[in-house]
Amino acid sequence: MADITVIGSNMFELTTYVDRMPVQGETLEAPEFEMGFGGKGANQAIAAARLGSDVNFITMVGDDSFGEQQLANYRANKIRPEGIGVGQGTSGVAPIFVDPTGDNRILIIKGANKQLTPAVLDAKVDLIKGSKLIVLQQEIALETNYHAIALGAQYGVPVLLNPAPANAHLNIEEVSKVAFFTPNETELATLTGMPTDTLDEIKAAANHLIALGVGNLIITLGSKGALWVTKGHAEIVPGKKVHAIDTTGAGDSFIGSFAHYYTQGEDVATALRHANEYAAVTVTRRGTQKAYPTAEELAALKQAE
Repeated sequence: MADITVIGSNMFELTTYVDRMPVQGETLEAPEFEMGFGGKGANQAIAAARLGSDVNFITMVGDDSFGEQQLANYRANKIRPEGIGVGQGTSGVAPIFVDPTGDNRILIIKGANKQLTPAVLDAKVDLIKGSKLIVLQQEIALETNYHAIALGAQYGVPVLLNPAPANAHLNIEEVSKVAFFTPNETELATLTGMPTDTLDEIKAAANHLIALGVGNLIITLGSKGALWVTKGHAEIVPGKKVHAIDTTGAGDSFIGSFAHYYTQGEDVATALRHANEYAAVTVTRRGTQKAYPTAEELAALKQAE
């Protein structure tokens, strides 16, 4: 059985590199445009697979040319095909705008991702129950994620929930059932209603969730690394300083690589350190999945340092 089952979204990325973001009503010429593969679920699955994990990906692509290209991409990256369904209509797409500093703004159109329902998970339950870890995000329906959490509990498979994009309607009772909850500062603020502008505020919001039953809370802090909080414990795992040129998909590369390292037997702190290192490489390259190195590439980069 697969090491990791990722349940989530796929998107076809339409990336525009801009000299600056246009203001309301303004038309600008942009210097570059690229197409590529994305979606939070797909990104996390690809990152884990490129590092060598055996990955199931339960998702729905459309019956259009974008969907055909997505299927070919998963085959090329050795993602198991059994969990991937083809729905009716268009695939998910994500127009992305990246400025010269590497910051990005993203729109998502879910398309066939809306067809990833709890019933689909029931049909794929044999893929889920043999995994070491289930990985979830929030570009699919909350009800589907809640059902995945219930299936994880039923079959003794731990769940990692990455609450991105942020959703204020996320049920904290469901969050308390997962093994790992991995928001960034913005998502933490949305869920708790508390400020997260300083490290002390982030810790206070984190401890609020811990008091409500969350076990392992991993707050991603971008270039600053990650804050790992459990009951009575808070530890910053520092990030690696690099010159970022495109931060698109960096959070997903962190989650996917953490899932890989953790399911390969590393303790949480070590897996977080390695995930920080992996994510740091991805922001020095353009694009999302195409920026994710393989295990061999990563080893060569480390050797060259």
